[in-house]
Amino acid sequence: MNLAPIINSLLETDLYKFSMGQTIFHQFNKFRTRWDFKCRNPDVVFTKEMVQEIQEQISLFCDLGFRESELDWLRDNIPWLTEDYISYLRRWYPRIEQIDVCESSDPCGMSITAEGEWSDTSMYEVPILAIVSEVYYAFKYWAVPGANALNLEFERRLHDKIEGLSAGKYNLGTFSEFGMRRRYSAIMQDMLVKTLRDLRIPGFVGTSNVYLAKKYGVRPCGTMAHEFIMCVGQGQHEYNPAYSNRFMMDAWTREYGVENGIALTDTITTDNFLLDFNKKYATLFSGVRHDSGDPFEWASRMVAHYRSLGIDPRTKTLLFSDSLDFERATEIYQAFKDDAKVAFGIGTYLSCDLGDDVERLNIVMKVTECNGQPVAKISDAPGKGMCRSSSYVDYLERCIAWRKTHKEN
Repeated sequence: MNLAPIINSLLETDLYKFSMGQTIFHQFNKFRTRWDFKCRNPDVVFTKEMVQEIQEQISLFCDLGFRESELDWLRDNIPWLTEDYISYLRRWYPRIEQIDVCESSDPCGMSITAEGEWSDTSMYEVPILAIVSEVYYAFKYWAVPGANALNLEFERRLHDKIEGLSAGKYNLGTFSEFGMRRRYSAIMQDMLVKTLRDLRIPGFVGTSNVYLAKKYGVRPCGTMAHEFIMCVGQGQHEYNPAYSNRFMMDAWTREYGVENGIALTDTITTDNFLLDFNKKYATLFSGVRHDSGDPFEWASRMVAHYRSLGIDPRTKTLLFSDSLDFERATEIYQAFKDDAKVAFGIGTYLSCDLGDDVERLNIVMKVTECNGQPVAKISDAPGKGMCRSSSYVDYLERCIAWRKTHKEN
């Protein structure tokens, strides 16, 4: 092994893994899933040495367990976590036998899969992606002359962003840091969150990285990911998957009521989501999250939809999280700040901005099967979906098309 351990705490994941995890534990504990890794960068190749390091780093991750002090912090700082779920976490640990990492004929040179109970495999995604990202940058750049210049460039660019916020060049209301999955390194993400906190940066409210939220006393941020809608809506084989959002919202509000409620709209298109986002759910959920498609068009539709239900959109949150930078976020905020509570989750622009000469990794690890059947995401933008079965995608698209003509249901 060439690097120090990258993941050193099971808290080092995104908050939504715990909010989804509790719901899985209570309502879907018999579900089984398969996850697959994909690198969307056409020219990125993981070498044999990188693959070996990733294997060893994941093995170290699987040696971890929750510390009692970490569970105490979860109990004290995330009020919607229940005591039985925290007790479950006390016994839980990653299982190396559920994860397979190997060289592959895939264009990127590597395959990663995870299979097992959903309550296990869901917890692997974020740490694995963080490991892959850091190993890639370490092996490709850290061993070459001038590698330290990347750290300096990262810091310089962060300073420029902070200066822009402080001077009023950027004004995006509230934002949180969402960058763990594709970060440059753990050390630099740590420095990033600490700097934003220490300097009392206008609008900064927290991070999705629970470990860093605990370490620096900032708010942990996040609610749900696409996996939840996909598995709840498509993993129950007797149900029509065109009603996935209804099944998701029913399960979520049964778990949390009016707490912890930002609904993700684009898993099987926002058009489909709005068919089920009736006055009951629009009232119970505190807001909605945008993750694909035109953000201006999406926000206008959300505002109009709330108004059509007799709900004042100014009482609801529009959370944007799709490939944002401060300039784009400022444009969105200025357009909708008088219509709703506008907030942003900003990822690689903060956690992996190394300059134009260093390509940002576009890596994902997605659930591709649930309970022995393919599942798929059909987002509001092409290229963001991922499924191992083209016939299932065709079936899902036909179900969605049928639903559009049966809106009364």
